[in-house]
Amino acid sequence: MTDDNPAVQSAVRKATIRLLPFLGLMLILNFLDRSNVGFAKTAYQADTGISDAAYAFGAGILYLGYATFEVPSNLIMQRVGARLWLSRIMITWGIVSACMVFAHTATSYYIVRFLLGVCEAGFYPGVLLYLTYWFPAKQRARATGLFYLGVPLSLVIGAPLSGWLLTHHDVLGLTNWQWMFAVEGLAATVVGIFALFFLTSRPREAKWLTDEEKNALTAVIEAEERGKLSEVKHSVFSVLKDWRVLAFIGIYLFIQIGVGPITFYLPARLAQAMGGGINTWVGVLLGLPWFCALIATRIFTVYADKHDNHRIVCISMLTIGTLALATIGLTMNPWVMVIAACIAVPGLASSQPVFWSLPTRYLGGVGAASGIAFIVSLGNLGSFASPQIKAYVDATTGNGDVGFYILAGCCFLSVILLVALGSHRRWIADAEPTVGGSRSR
Repeated sequence: MTDDNPAVQSAVRKATIRLLPFLGLMLILNFLDRSNVGFAKTAYQADTGISDAAYAFGAGILYLGYATFEVPSNLIMQRVGARLWLSRIMITWGIVSACMVFAHTATSYYIVRFLLGVCEAGFYPGVLLYLTYWFPAKQRARATGLFYLGVPLSLVIGAPLSGWLLTHHDVLGLTNWQWMFAVEGLAATVVGIFALFFLTSRPREAKWLTDEEKNALTAVIEAEERGKLSEVKHSVFSVLKDWRVLAFIGIYLFIQIGVGPITFYLPARLAQAMGGGINTWVGVLLGLPWFCALIATRIFTVYADKHDNHRIVCISMLTIGTLALATIGLTMNPWVMVIAACIAVPGLASSQPVFWSLPTRYLGGVGAASGIAFIVSLGNLGSFASPQIKAYVDATTGNGDVGFYILAGCCFLSVILLVALGSHRRWIADAEPTVGGSRSR
C-alpha cells in the first residue's frame, strides 16, 4: 500500500479537514496562554511591583515545568490515547492560566507559571506524535504546517484581543490584566472539554472514515514505522546517545532563544516606542508580523514538501530571521521595528514546522515518543534561558538593546547545527548502533 493510493489520499484529506482546524484552535489557545504575560507586562508590574528580573524569571520558569514532564507526558499519551490525554492537558492548563488572577507576588507568580508549564507539558510534542498516526511522511510537513498556523493565528487574533481586554478595567471587580488572564485561560478549559468528544486517537477508531480508508491509511503508517524501526531503533533514553537527536535538541533550543524576545519583550518595546501602553492599536500592529508568519508557514511548508529540501529551507529562513531579530535591537522607530518583526517572526516561527519534518522522519516507535518529547522539553529550555539572558545583559550593560544582539547571535547557532547535520539522505546510511537497538542497514 502506498501513500498515493486513492483510499489513503481520501483518508488524509478527511483527517486534514476534521482534525487540523481543531488542533490549530488548541494551539492558538496554548500559545496565547503561554505568551499573554508579555502583553500584561507593563500593567502587571505596575500593579504588583514585580521587578524586571522577577518578571523575566517567571516568564521563563514555565519552561522548566515543561522540561520536567514532557517525556512522561508523551509516553502516557501512547498508553491512554491522544483524545483523553490532549483533552486533559488543555483543561488543566486553562484552569492554571486563569489562576494568574491571584498572582500578586513574585512567589505566587513563579508558582502559577511553573504549574502552567507542568500542565501544558506534552501538548506540543503530543500533537506532533499524534500527526505521525494520521499523516504519511511525505505529507507531514504540510500537515504540521497547517497545525502550526495556530501559532501566528494566536497572535494575529490574540494580540488585538489581549490589547482590547487590557483596556477594560474593574470588570467583575478585576483589574485589566486579571480580566485578560481569566478570559483567555478559561477559554482553553472550555475547548479542552469539547476535545474529549471531538478528537479521535487513531485512524482505526474514526467513525468518519470508511473501512477501506481506515485500512489503507493504517497500512501506510504502519509500513513507515516498520521501515524506521528496522533501520534505527531507539529505547526511551537511548535517543540521547544519538548525535543527530542531540543536534535536533540544540537546533530547537537556539530557535526558542531567538523567539523569546519577540514573545516576551517586543510588545512592551513597541508600546514604549509609540509612547504609550499596550492597547488595541498596538495589539493590531503586533499582530502584523504573525500574519506574515501565517502566510510564510503555508508557503514554505508546501514548498519544502514538494522539493524535499526541508533542511535548506529551514537554514534560509533562520538566517534571514536572525538578522531581522538583531535589527529590532537597533531601532526605536516603531515602523522600522514592525517591519523588522514582519521578517523576524516568519523566519524564526515559520521555520519550525519545516524543521519538525526532520526528526519525525528519522525517529520511530518509542524513540519517536521520547525523542520528540526530549527535543521539545530540552529545546524549550531556550525559552527559559532567553529572558534570563536578556535581563542579565540589559542590567550589566545598562542598555536594553544589547540583549537583542546577544540573543540573535545565540539563535544563529541553530543555522550552524543544521549545516553540520547534513542531508537526511545520509542519516540512515551513516547511523551508528544505539543502546537498546540495532545497527542500521
